[in-house]
Amino acid sequence: MPGRVWGERWSDSASEIARRYMEVATRKCTLVCLAADRRTMNGLFELIDSVGPYIAALKTHVDLVDDWNPEAWAEFCARANQADLLIFEDRKFADIGKISRDQMAGAYDIRSWSDLVTAHLISGPDIVDGLQAGWSDVGRNGGVLLLAQMSSRGNLLNPNYTDEVVTKGREHGGVFGFIGNGSRPDELVELRTKVGKSKMIWTPGVNLSVGDGEMGQRYGDPRAAILAGSDCIIVGSGIHRSDNPAESAKKYASVSWNALLERKL
Repeated sequence: MPGRVWGERWSDSASEIARRYMEVATRKCTLVCLAADRRTMNGLFELIDSVGPYIAALKTHVDLVDDWNPEAWAEFCARANQADLLIFEDRKFADIGKISRDQMAGAYDIRSWSDLVTAHLISGPDIVDGLQAGWSDVGRNGGVLLLAQMSSRGNLLNPNYTDEVVTKGREHGGVFGFIGNGSRPDELVELRTKVGKSKMIWTPGVNLSVGDGEMGQRYGDPRAAILAGSDCIIVGSGIHRSDNPAESAKKYASVSWNALLERKL
């Protein structure tokens, strides 16, 4: 039962999508979101088939799929649902509320299949209202993850900005949680203190092989990230570029779940 693992995080949560995530994570004993960075539909199908049992969510970039078409994407979403996965479109919306609502529709119709999306709060909290209106337009519920921190070198999300994002995000019912920096556990501890227990923190920038990656990416230890306050580790190359993605996903699942059981919620 989720309540036994998540405690008051479960009992006090007013977010339907947060409770759904906690249910999926508990059923599958994993806090892993796979960054499904494949450029073809067949590549995405292969990932679901091979690692689906060991992950709780899929992070997509729908506009990066070279052979995208509505029919194939509908099949992808159906397979994700069958595999008990949340679909997380890492769109990083940043415009005003009205435009963000329109962007949830458009050619990709993100509102119709995504459970979660990312957004910057640079344009103000109306962006969350716009994104939530997009889901409401098609009778669905979803959650917004605000970028409070980033793991890339030289990013401009300074502590003052992070504080503003957390302050405004904590007050908004449409905010599922925040993106934190998985490569810096000390920063995550501070973020968790500021966020409290009412919202989720999901973290990219983790890898069982810590250090620097491509294009300014930095990696931290996934166990350390969970112990510092992360509720979900977002893993990309550590799984999909490994020689055995299924076995790698299984390792990340075990590390993340055991760390959750170890830490004090």
